Formats: sequence, C-alpha cells, structure tokens
Amino acid sequence: MIIDIHGHYTTAPKALEAWRNRQVAAINSPSEMPKASGLQISDDELRESIELNQLKLMRERGLDLTIFSPRASFMAHHIGDFQVSSTWAAICNELCYRVGQLFPHNFVPAAMLPQNPGVDPATCIPELVKCVEQYGNVAINLNPDPSGGHWTSPPLSDRHWYPVYEKMVEYDIPAMIHVSTSCNGCFHTTGAHYLNADTTAFMQCLTSDLFKDFPTLRFVIPHGGGAVPYHWGRFRGLAQELKKPLLKDHLLNNVFFDTCVYHQPGIDLLTRVIPVDNILFASEMIGAVRGIDLETGHYFDDTKRYIEAADIAEEDRDRIYEGNARRVYPRLDAQLNAKGL
Repeated sequence: MIIDIHGHYTTAPKALEAWRNRQVAAINSPSEMPKASGLQISDDELRESIELNQLKLMRERGLDLTIFSPRASFMAHHIGDFQVSSTWAAICNELCYRVGQLFPHNFVPAAMLPQNPGVDPATCIPELVKCVEQYGNVAINLNPDPSGGHWTSPPLSDRHWYPVYEKMVEYDIPAMIHVSTSCNGCFHTTGAHYLNADTTAFMQCLTSDLFKDFPTLRFVIPHGGGAVPYHWGRFRGLAQELKKPLLKDHLLNNVFFDTCVYHQPGIDLLTRVIPVDNILFASEMIGAVRGIDLETGHYFDDTKRYIEAADIAEEDRDRIYEGNARRVYPRLDAQLNAKGL
C-alpha cells in the first residue's frame, strides 16, 4: 500500500471559498456574519471535486490512501478572532470528514485547529477532541505561527503549547507542523514561509528538551524538512556546541520528514542524509507546485517517481511508502487493520 501522509482539500467546491469571503467581510459587521448552516455543499459536489482531481491523480500515479486535511493556505489563523477561526475550522474539518466517509478506502481525515494569535492553544482542544472521537481523525496540523508570518507566538518548546501536546499524547496522534498563508510581504507563502517554518520548527526542537517532557510526542515536518537535510552538518554541529545528545537520540525518535520535495536530487539527498525510518511518503497533491517539470515532462508533485528512482533498498521503499506511516500514525494503522488492509 502507498500512503500519502500530506494531502489538503485544495479542490473544495467554490461555495466554500465564497462562504469564507462573506465571513471575512463581516468581521467588523457582526450582524452580517454568515452562519455555518448557510453553507450547503452536497455529497455529489464533494464527489465531483475529488473524483476529477485528487482521486484521478492518485489512480494514475498508483497511490492508495491520502491523509487529508483542510487547505493549508485557507487556515489563515491571523484573520478575525477565535470565534471566526473556530467556526472556520469546524466547517473545513467537517468537509474532510465527509470526503473520508464518501471515499473510505482512499481518504482519512486530519484536523485543522482553530488557532488564533495570542489566544491560549487550550481553546483548540474541543475541536481536536471532536475530530478524533467523532470524525476518526488520525492527526492534526499545528501552525507554529498563527500570526501569518510575523512569528508572535512562543517557540514550540514553550509550555504555551503543552495543552495541545498533552492531548496529542493522550490520543497517540502526531502533528504535522504546517503554517498557513503569509501576510508578511517579505515571505512568499509556499516558496519561503512554509520552508522557513519547517526549518524553524526543527531548530526550536533542537535547542530544547521538549521530548524529555513528552517522550512519545511526534512531529512530522513537511516539505522534506525545509533546509534541514541540506544543512544536516550545521545542525549536528550546533547540537554538539549546545551539549545536546546526538541528533539520532535527541530528535529522531520524535521528528519525521515527508517527501514533498519536487526534484530527484532533493529526494536523493533526503534519503542519504535522513534515516529511512524517519521518512514518510507524501506529495501534497494537489498543492503548492502543480505544473509539469519541463526538464522531465512529469508533474513536479508526482513524488512517487522520485522514490522509485532513489538508490535505496526495496524494503526501505516499503517503509517510506507504508510501514513508517502506520508506525507514526497508530490510529491510521488501527483503522486499516479494522478494514483488513
């Protein structure tokens, strides 16, 4: 089985974006704020949005299952107050749950949290609980920078985040560390902000002793880890200067990386530098880079091609495709076992 651990609902029916636009426009006019019940999207509309897009490409590329979460750039936690974020997260999470119900062998939901700058992350717990207990979510997406590119929140090692971590440990679910839209003109959302955040999150973990407090906490750092594999020597050296344990002991029992790297040399580097047990297959399809690579004639985000061409053993390929995901996402493993998969 090939499990893509990083998929977003980027092709949701246009009614979702229209509803969001009305919500944002009404932030300073509460009487005009739309109700969640005013958004009507049929099962047929959901089916069409998936069958003509993600599912079509999954079948063409030989992918079996996607862990599916709301569109990352749509999270936009910096817009409005907590109530705005809470309503928006609930709507987006329900749609991903419904997709999972319509395509139970192809999609499993992961939750967006209703984060808001300056608001205690503990306020996210009710939505997290609902998504795990009622929707069967196997993971969450955690935004380390709800401010949208201004980095006003404490680092991930701060006790500020502990209420979310405690719940993650209780439910035995990982968090993908994933920022949202950048409203800071210095940082392009997908080309800079995402990759900066991946690198920043790793460094925040490196400089801390977070995993001593939470030895079973698991983070997935997407987009191949940002700059991490390319600068592995720098990080090893910094850990050494800070008197931290070797990275394999300090971080690699808790931190994992996906394969959303869109060229062969990048994947080759990832698989040479990062232990195979810490690499999980992903494509972010249909997501950040949608075009065809003129050098290869294939879509940039057809990441299975890169794994197939990588100089690794077949059993390592199997771990990247399936085994590691089932280990890092135990609730996913339980669901698959229950289906005889």
